[in-house]
Amino acid sequence: MLKCIPLLLLLAFSPLISSAQVTLDKAKSAAQAGGIDVNSAANAILGKLTPALGLSAAQKPNVLTAVTGFLKDKSGIMGLLNTDKAAYTSKLTGLQNGLFGKLKGILSLAQYTKFLGLKPKAADAANVLTQLFY
Repeated sequence: MLKCIPLLLLLAFSPLISSAQVTLDKAKSAAQAGGIDVNSAANAILGKLTPALGLSAAQKPNVLTAVTGFLKDKSGIMGLLNTDKAAYTSKLTGLQNGLFGKLKGILSLAQYTKFLGLKPKAADAANVLTQLFY
């Protein structure tokens, strides 16, 4: 009977142990992504760009795709920010050039000019557009 008690305790606490592992896995993936929740950030950026630039219904999905791709790629290099800032800056510049090139093809010249004017003066965590420029 005494041999069954540890087994019963293990069975009773198994769900707690497995949920702790799931939480740990989520924390690791957020850390690897540099804390960027790509989908919510992309939607927040689109929500800010749509009224500011007057995006049409046809432009919205294309802008969302371009921004989402950029944020996914950026999340892949976020680790360099702490280890090799020069490499991070170089890679971010390349990613930004790719994003801005795509946006030039999606937006009108007036919209693209407005977009560049939306750049925050400094990195500001409260402004979602910071993710695109810094």
